[in-house]
Amino acid sequence: MSLERELKKRSDSKCELCTNDENLQVYVVPPSKTESLDKALMACGTCVDQIENPDNTDANHWRCLNDSMWSEHQAVQVIAWRMLSRLRKDGWPQDLLDMMYFEEDILEFAKATGEGEDDTDKIVHRDVNGVILQTGDSVVLIKDLKVKGSSLVAKQGTAVRRISLDHENAEFIEGKVGPTQIVIITKYVKKL
Repeated sequence: MSLERELKKRSDSKCELCTNDENLQVYVVPPSKTESLDKALMACGTCVDQIENPDNTDANHWRCLNDSMWSEHQAVQVIAWRMLSRLRKDGWPQDLLDMMYFEEDILEFAKATGEGEDDTDKIVHRDVNGVILQTGDSVVLIKDLKVKGSSLVAKQGTAVRRISLDHENAEFIEGKVGPTQIVIITKYVKKL
């Protein structure tokens, strides 16, 4: 059975976050790269847009987390924790966060994208023009890059889709160039 079918069955063909039944898609929880039932959820386009674009976040939309945070599925719990952490300054999300409990490994996974950290401690990734990069963004290479340890040369103008961020160094991102997953220095990319 395909992952999408399993998630639709698990979610009753509704967004596992807000219960919307339109514009559904499989959302793999970053920084996971493999699609598996415990690292993915069924989400609507509105939720995915707000998860991936913090500037589009509408706090009232996320009041649905009052129910979905209690899901038995790890991926739903992790996204609920991340969104509540992002919105904690609004007051009510902090109350919900205080009620949540995670095992250490799940909490570590939830914190993997940097949500929940103070903005002063948060590492910010910026492209060559100073534009902030987020997990899942697409970038284009601005110069030819030799890939260490291989004969591959990533050519200028190559688009790298669905990047992931290095949460310990603001200068590094990861992405696929062809079939190869590589580390790229942010000063050699421009956000699309």
